[in-house]
Amino acid sequence: MPRFSDHFAFASESYASFRPDYPDSLFDWLDTLTPQHERAWDCGTGSGQAAVPLARRHGQVIASDPSLRQLASAARADRVDYVAMSAEVAALRTESIDLVTVAQALHWFDLPQFFGEVNRVLRPGGAIAVWSYGLLTIDPATDAQLRHLYLDILGAYWPVERALVDSGYAGIALPYPELDSPDVPMEATWNLQQLEGYLSTWSAVGRFRRALGSDPVPDIMRRIGSAWPAGETRRIRWPLAVRAARKNV
Repeated sequence: MPRFSDHFAFASESYASFRPDYPDSLFDWLDTLTPQHERAWDCGTGSGQAAVPLARRHGQVIASDPSLRQLASAARADRVDYVAMSAEVAALRTESIDLVTVAQALHWFDLPQFFGEVNRVLRPGGAIAVWSYGLLTIDPATDAQLRHLYLDILGAYWPVERALVDSGYAGIALPYPELDSPDVPMEATWNLQQLEGYLSTWSAVGRFRRALGSDPVPDIMRRIGSAWPAGETRRIRWPLAVRAARKNV
């Protein structure tokens, strides 16, 4: 199994609480990709943000992640089976999966090995869908502080794989002919506490803390809070990039 670095062990409980949910319209579209909805594999599931809504539409969801801490904090739901395993060596039967999903995790995988496993486990006519979301936006003043945190303060602490997220996985070739993907809005309404919780889950924040022994988030939140009254909620938006491909029958 390829070497695994758990970039989110430091914030596994916060990850489950503060990472945004994906829109229902995304899962409605995923339903149209495959003729059967018996079993889905949500690979790199983290705390189950994609696995739980998938289970409302599939008979079973195998939600895998090599991080035991992430799985321990994952949301429990009927028809979701959490399994500790890597993306590259899956304990799944050949041609047993209708849909493979990867939500905000593809950049961590050994892609040739993972796509080989996808090809093995997918049934003919099955599909793979991957998606990622980049830097959030709120309003011009808040966005300036978020960019300062993201680029200037944390720039040197992002894992190199983060560049693939910023590109929307544009440089990755999927293993089958690509399908047209919808423009899906990803939004939430948050208060300051929720925003701070989310920022604290960034992998670069964990690396910054370990390297320097300090936390960059509270200072940024003080700056943001000077123009954001306590108790007020605001609309949060993320650029969501969705890509999918279908295995030939």
